[in-house]
Amino acid sequence: MRIAVLTFDGFNEIDSFVASHILNRVPDRDWRAEITSDVARVTSLYGVVVDAQQPLSFAREADVVLVGSGLRSHEIANDSKLLATLGLDPDRQLIGSQCSGALILAGLGLLADMPVCTDARTRPSVEAAGVEVLDQAFFARGNVASAGGCLTAETLAAWVIWRLKGRDEAERALRRVSPVGEEHASIERVLARIQPYV
Repeated sequence: MRIAVLTFDGFNEIDSFVASHILNRVPDRDWRAEITSDVARVTSLYGVVVDAQQPLSFAREADVVLVGSGLRSHEIANDSKLLATLGLDPDRQLIGSQCSGALILAGLGLLADMPVCTDARTRPSVEAAGVEVLDQAFFARGNVASAGGCLTAETLAAWVIWRLKGRDEAERALRRVSPVGEEHASIERVLARIQPYV
């Protein structure tokens, strides 16, 4: 199971790092989440520099593609050449966005009449693109999901794990990162967001 965590210059560290970290907690050597970018070395919103683990073309062959937020989301959503490189297919891939990543899903034509979740800052732009924005943290329909708010990275990751490995494995992955002494409440909150959509 190969997972592309799309990460462009100006990316939000929480989106890319938290999601990939939780996903890589799944104890399966054939399961791997990788930072995927259009450049070899990518710089975050606050200057964190990391090497991409996969080129952008990897998104075509990945089983799962997560699109995080960042300063370039508007630009990417309108870059037809870059979007064509992605070649995402919800019939064979799980696809999720976080915050301004919803703009990229809209640019790819993956939303149709589907509402999305995004952050408050991005909401006007998503609505201007003709997409309904829900006042909630997570929504999914079929193989396409969206999350709103930086700290929903755990929810998006848990949705992927639940869909592909089951609820118990999602709970185990969350248990490894939950606040000590608050594990049960933290895990139940995340799983309750996901349950209506799996």
